[in-house]
Amino acid sequence: MDPSRLREMLDLVSRGSMSSDEAMRELSSLPFVENLGVARVDHHRHLRMGIPEVVFGEGKTPEQIALIASRLVERHGRVLVTRVDPEKAERVRIQLPELEFEPTARLLRASPRPAKPRESKPVAIVAAGTSDLPVAEEAACTLEFEGVKCSRIFDVGVAGIHRLLESLPTLSQAPALIVVAGMEGALPSVVGGLMAQPVVAVPTSVGYGAALSGFTALFGMLTSCASGVSVVNIDNGFGAAMVVLRILGSIRNGHDEQAPISDAANAASKKALP
Repeated sequence: MDPSRLREMLDLVSRGSMSSDEAMRELSSLPFVENLGVARVDHHRHLRMGIPEVVFGEGKTPEQIALIASRLVERHGRVLVTRVDPEKAERVRIQLPELEFEPTARLLRASPRPAKPRESKPVAIVAAGTSDLPVAEEAACTLEFEGVKCSRIFDVGVAGIHRLLESLPTLSQAPALIVVAGMEGALPSVVGGLMAQPVVAVPTSVGYGAALSGFTALFGMLTSCASGVSVVNIDNGFGAAMVVLRILGSIRNGHDEQAPISDAANAASKKALP
């Protein structure tokens, strides 16, 4: 049960269009933690946060993913599974053919009841290089799963800074920016020094030996001289998307089905470079 259905049911009871007995029957299956043996599915998360529990696919068997995903689709009408390789995705889809696989983002998703589109300008997803696209697409697809439009600005790393500069008009319109980079991780500092909007930096594990599987980029972003740049974990495109959803106030919850974009985000967008 999502917040909109709960609100609708309460309105029906208050108007006398639904009896209290009917409401009690429907509420008898109110979301709770469902013990599937291999996992405890948090069905209440949709009411608390406005987004159902997202399944982390890495380390789970196809059978476990299919079991958890089927229960989430049944209860909430949609599901998102992250970090799924093509072989595992194929085996999961044998059991749940309704799931779509996004190979670059490494996501499985089903949206028979998709999220309501958000009324906001697109969030900018900025990637330094083509090798960073799996992480960038994970962020973009997660936001789109929640009805948030995205502008993809890819292969604009600091080795050719002119490629980024020609995209400034698009960047200036975004309410928030996710910047993905490996190697030395310099791109978020550049973007953070040019743009006034919230910037979420994502270090990737891309790079040669001294890149240390993303730790060099992570340390560079954490010590950025651009004030106010937020940093998530290495390769965590999903986490960056969730940060942006919180920044924009776009996560629906039991009190406000679709909160407006925050005043701070709107103000930052107006101050951005023309």
